[in-house]
Amino acid sequence: MSWRSEDIWIELLRGSRKLSNFFWALIVFLGSLGFLLVGLSSYLGRHLVAFDPSQEIPFFPQGLVMYFYGIAGLFISSYLWCTISWNVGSGYDRFDRKEGIVCIFRWGFPGKNRRIFLRFLIKDIQSVRIEVKEGISARRVLYMDIRGWGDIPLTPTDENLTPREIEQKAAELAYFLRVPIEVF
Repeated sequence: MSWRSEDIWIELLRGSRKLSNFFWALIVFLGSLGFLLVGLSSYLGRHLVAFDPSQEIPFFPQGLVMYFYGIAGLFISSYLWCTISWNVGSGYDRFDRKEGIVCIFRWGFPGKNRRIFLRFLIKDIQSVRIEVKEGISARRVLYMDIRGWGDIPLTPTDENLTPREIEQKAAELAYFLRVPIEVF
């Protein structure tokens, strides 16, 4: 989502609160809970789940392994839910031609560097760069080449833009900032 005027362009990024992340966090949680219950019911020797044939599964080694997978899955699921609740990766890109400043803000993981805020001058932007990697896992990323900072990615890594969309976005941004485009 973006907002533009004649001198200001603000691009909002939604981060990890996506439908697919909610789906996978729920699937991992339910699957790990199932493994945990099967392992626990094989240890206790009684049915904790209606469709569970736990009496056919000996606790050592199958039930123990199922229990271990359940605990490991709960850790992974809790990591995914924390990432969603903290909304890691969300933020904004603000390009202000009137003041000549670019601000890039992202939320990270809790801690000392939770707030990632970069601020630099538009005149330090050397180019807008598109990196294209085709193949099985195609990747198209939009970067800004900043003097003294290097390349700063602008598009999220999981955003699958078509070649036309990434080119259009790069062309609009380069025109707005009045810098050249490079393709790699």
